[in-house]
Amino acid sequence: MQDFNLYFDLGWHHILDWKGYDHILFLLALCGVYTLSDWKRVLILVTAFTVGHSITLALSVLNVVHVNTALIEFLIPVTIMITALANILNKKPKPKAIRLKYTLALIFGLIHGMGFSNYLKSLLGKTTNIVVELLAFNLGLEFGQILIVFGVLILSFILIMIVKIKRWDWNFFLSSAIFGISFVVAAERLPAILN
Repeated sequence: MQDFNLYFDLGWHHILDWKGYDHILFLLALCGVYTLSDWKRVLILVTAFTVGHSITLALSVLNVVHVNTALIEFLIPVTIMITALANILNKKPKPKAIRLKYTLALIFGLIHGMGFSNYLKSLLGKTTNIVVELLAFNLGLEFGQILIVFGVLILSFILIMIVKIKRWDWNFFLSSAIFGISFVVAAERLPAILN
């Protein structure tokens, strides 16, 4: 149980670590355009992302899937850019666009899971029995993710419903800022995959 608690704590601390802010940016881009009243949509989005990153986290840590770390580190901000751009381009989301967003959240979760796995692999070293540690780390990631999503929904609610910022203005501001930051991160990581 001591290992479970340790890896659970490592999981949620990892996703909330400002040094790894790309995961926070993704969740902001994914959920920042919603408010508390949209919780069902957010639940589906976050679940799709969770399924995706849980699959590749397990497959990568168990050495079933091997992917170039530099490529994954480049693709993570690219997924953030695409998500932010989709927010900007879909001023009035239609049902097809919403289904596409769910699908992209699942696919992008696969990429982010491989990013999480690099960190977890470095912690596990040569440990052979990793099922409990893998489960605990993943649950810790989910706990951290829930904290971020809840915070984002509350912030959006306050800005849109109480401060009375127009929803589109908030979406445009947040998504544009996230796009710009992730563009810079992708540009910084691009040379690593070209070498």
